[in-house]
Amino acid sequence: MSSSDPLSDCLAGLRVLDLTRLLPGPLAARHLADWGAEVVKVDDPAGGDAARHMLASPDERRAGEDSAYYRELNRGKREQRIDLRSAAGREQFLAMAEGADALLEGFRPGVMARLGLGWDVLHTRNPRLVLVSITGYGQQGPYASRAGHDINYIALSGVLGQIGAAPGELALPNFQVADLLGGTLSATSAALAALLAAQRTGLGRHVDVSMTREVWRHGLVARAEAIAMRPILGPSPPPASGLLDGGCACYNVYRAADGRHLAVGALEAKFWEAFCGAIDRAAWAERHWTKGELPGSPAARETIRELAALVATRPLADWVALTDAVDCCVTPVLRLDEVEAHPWFLG
Repeated sequence: MSSSDPLSDCLAGLRVLDLTRLLPGPLAARHLADWGAEVVKVDDPAGGDAARHMLASPDERRAGEDSAYYRELNRGKREQRIDLRSAAGREQFLAMAEGADALLEGFRPGVMARLGLGWDVLHTRNPRLVLVSITGYGQQGPYASRAGHDINYIALSGVLGQIGAAPGELALPNFQVADLLGGTLSATSAALAALLAAQRTGLGRHVDVSMTREVWRHGLVARAEAIAMRPILGPSPPPASGLLDGGCACYNVYRAADGRHLAVGALEAKFWEAFCGAIDRAAWAERHWTKGELPGSPAARETIRELAALVATRPLADWVALTDAVDCCVTPVLRLDEVEAHPWFLG
């Protein structure tokens, strides 16, 4: 896979201060660094970012080194240790903020103000500065001061309740939906939008990114489907009953004879028809949601059962050989150790 990035110099000349820790904010700031911004990670002299030791290898722990995970999150940044609780450290940071274009912080609401670095102070010192605050639940409201992590944010945004296969059981994804979508990507886009406005108007602004609210805001498909299917599935459809979460045969995951899995994403009728032809089940082409087989219905469940039984008769490699020959949106489910050797990655 090519490492060249056509955006690598787009933010050249931009100065960013990174006060964030753990995952969402540091990765957002790293994106800005990847695109050419000068990013300074400001950390506490005593301990600092807990990500320094998260997912550390035994050798890294023994040597007292920052983990590879931490280094990946903060590559391309310059690091500076400042005690923001001291008067000298606070003044040093404010002097840095005077020459910055953007500041990212991920403290709980009120912490920046208690440090003497609230929005009013920052805006007075540098009217062009953009401040992006990444919070779990927003600056105000009954949950504003509560601690939380990705699992809490996806739970309260309605996402976790939709992820599951077995009736009554939920599944926890090893992909941090709220941290990365609600935090990292939402903060990155908010920062860029506010920076563009500052270029035009000469005035920065304070943008609050609530990870829980951003995840909920992006859940358009689930909310639309819940409304559309309410007469059939009730006000809150259970997991694995919708169009995109396992309620249809054409968009599902199936276990092969060797225990590996096949991902079928034949959402459109033409892809489903091509898939059915490839597996020698042409008659199943009519058993599609566009032909009236509604997600979560008994008919859809039966098609899922029959396809699962068929896929279970042969190893994954056989199904990949059959489906790779046609354009039908079907792929193997790769293990992590297989991804970087796969043609899609190498290409």
